[in-house]
Amino acid sequence: MTTRRDLPDSPYLAAARGHKPSRVPVWLMRQAGRSLPEYRELRAKNTMMQACFDADLITEITLQPVRRHGVDAAILFSDIVVPLRAAGIALDIVPDVGPVIDHPVRTLADVNAIKPLEPQQVAPVAKAVGQLVAELGEVPLIGFAGAPFTLASYLVEGGPSRNHERTKAMMLGDPDTWHALMAKLTDVTIAFLQMQVNAGADAIQLFDSWAGTLSLADYRTYVLPHSTRVFATLTDAGVPMTHFGVGTAELLGAMSEAVSGHGAPAVVGVDWRTALTDAAARVAPGTALQGNLDPVVLLAGWPVVDRAARAVVEDGRRAIDAGVSGHIFNLGHGVLPATDPGVITDLVALVHSL
Repeated sequence: MTTRRDLPDSPYLAAARGHKPSRVPVWLMRQAGRSLPEYRELRAKNTMMQACFDADLITEITLQPVRRHGVDAAILFSDIVVPLRAAGIALDIVPDVGPVIDHPVRTLADVNAIKPLEPQQVAPVAKAVGQLVAELGEVPLIGFAGAPFTLASYLVEGGPSRNHERTKAMMLGDPDTWHALMAKLTDVTIAFLQMQVNAGADAIQLFDSWAGTLSLADYRTYVLPHSTRVFATLTDAGVPMTHFGVGTAELLGAMSEAVSGHGAPAVVGVDWRTALTDAAARVAPGTALQGNLDPVVLLAGWPVVDRAARAVVEDGRRAIDAGVSGHIFNLGHGVLPATDPGVITDLVALVHSL
């Protein structure tokens, strides 16, 4: 394992650990990506999958928003299906569609055919993490992975889905196959995150993008034990761990349970639909919150951005007063491709000034 960096002046790490940061820390989901002309220039020459398995491209794309915007953390450029592809599952990321699976997982035999993720299969990602840690200076690097449920939904549906019919049908109608699939994907997720931590990542985030499609009862029965195992297994690294999903207002308490109580600093990401003060009442004590400006606000003109960003910072302060351990400013989901990069730079500066 790489020797862990000591970054005592990092506002992001301070807030995640429940200490008082020198300023409100800010980073943005999808800060590295289609909003940046320098990213589009690189991607014009490479497919998404080519970029995700090229250490130098991963490094450069991850650094682009740090250089341009002055954010308080970098997040590894990757995709949630990268460990699935690395483990031998035939899939591709189709432009304007998303991940598409050649042979969807529908039976126990399909589940049993899924192989473990071996470290050498993601060696370019590990190399990129090492390069980034060397280049980022005092800026922490967040590693990430897709959560088992979200990975399962892609594998079972065969691609993006609005209603997750096949996923829920397997989950509810064939729970043995479901839990076998989730156990396999939990192992893959742990291996992918463990590789990033071992290579030097300073924090991790687990994206459960589609968990909001579930009721709280179903989440607790079919998802929570597996997500909990991811966080519990990675606790020994001692890095801050963030759990994030979209449309998860009713699940925030349970998602907090998954990441909290293991001994590592715990953060829960909140989307724009839920006030941070409301989230504070739902998460476990000692949890930090991350969020939660609506990404569309960045398209509405600077007066709207200014007003909304100030409101989020103030809501974060009230949430801390209500008992959460810290607040990390972020969007409630990813930066939209049409966002003006100049607005993002100005937003970061504004949050820092508050």
